[in-house]
Amino acid sequence: MYRLVYADAGGRFYDHPKIAAVGRTGDRFVEITPSDMMPLPRGASLVLIPAGSPVGLDRRGNFVLVEEVEGAPVFAVAALLPQGYTRTLLPAYRRPAGEKPLPLFGYAAVAWYKDGLWVAARQTDNPHRWDPRHYNTPELAQLISGRLDRHPGNPILAQLARCARDYSCFTAQNIFCRRWEGGVPVSPRCNAGCLGCISRQPAECCPSPQERISSVPPVEAVVEVMEEHLRSAPGAIISFGQGCEGEPLLAAGTIAAAISRVRRLVSRGTININTNAGHTAGMEKIIASGVDSIRVSLISARPDIYRAYHRPHNYDLHDVRRSIVLARQAGVFVSLNLLVLPGLTDREEEMKSLLAFIQETGVQMVQLRNLNIDPDYLFGRLPPARGELAGIGEFIGRLKKVPGLLVGNFTREV
Repeated sequence: MYRLVYADAGGRFYDHPKIAAVGRTGDRFVEITPSDMMPLPRGASLVLIPAGSPVGLDRRGNFVLVEEVEGAPVFAVAALLPQGYTRTLLPAYRRPAGEKPLPLFGYAAVAWYKDGLWVAARQTDNPHRWDPRHYNTPELAQLISGRLDRHPGNPILAQLARCARDYSCFTAQNIFCRRWEGGVPVSPRCNAGCLGCISRQPAECCPSPQERISSVPPVEAVVEVMEEHLRSAPGAIISFGQGCEGEPLLAAGTIAAAISRVRRLVSRGTININTNAGHTAGMEKIIASGVDSIRVSLISARPDIYRAYHRPHNYDLHDVRRSIVLARQAGVFVSLNLLVLPGLTDREEEMKSLLAFIQETGVQMVQLRNLNIDPDYLFGRLPPARGELAGIGEFIGRLKKVPGLLVGNFTREV
């Protein structure tokens, strides 16, 4: 039996000897099965759900709300997964009406099995480069200060220093460690209002965990960071469109000019842009400048779901589709940054629409991204879900059957 895991008010967690763990998909509580679960991987962490009472399964097979154990209040527990793992079930709990939305994390169901913690997830990529042991290392502070001393006044490095120190951002730290994928933030503005945006949130939601870069940096500052990374970093990838900025296509003039200048200096490495792809004119500039790959954020290929989550300004899903087609026609490698949520992504109508979108646009890779958001907050703002649920495992299996389509979690070198 996968046992229910709960926490006391002091944050200590326990397994319940009589109550089985339960997961959630969409608006349903479901019994946990072995196909949903794996041992909790290194780099995962446990969190307590504030004001959340866990739901479990008693020995008669009934769902039960566990509000107290031995007269003391208890709380639901969830796991946060490291990169390279895709969540299969949400945690099962109930919170009172009127509670503030949960912080923007990707909550996964967790349980105790035999002699250890298990989580509702699957490994979907090789996490080596994103293993937490490579980050927040003792030499990081010296690497940051040394780089800032060599390039005083560069606003991008100043922003990345804050991201590396305060937010423990891996792509920011990679710039200072001169390796792998490094982020270069440039755009303070956005043309969407995504419900799960991590850099700017409306007042009714939870605080955003990051702060955006405040202004568009000069082209020279962008070139300075790009050139050094592409010239010397192993597995070098420069990525625009990180968590501490808005939509990079709104700064397409600056980015395109920087790419053109850098490519006259350095031919190695991959230049990537993470984007909503809604500003097609900006995409055309980026393509013409010589970008190697784009990664397009998408929660759904169905227009009503897309609009409800992304809340686009002055563009729609057909503009995203057109941008992708233009990129593919120019030979640019295109990935989807697919925001995965059990109970939404794995519905039959969602899968059918997504697979058709991939085929029609020529997308070459799907990067699975656990959507960081309070599930109750999100489902309360989406159109009612329809269609049968297949399960995240089945969804991943169907993606892998598409000829030539890569499925994983990380941006690849091109």
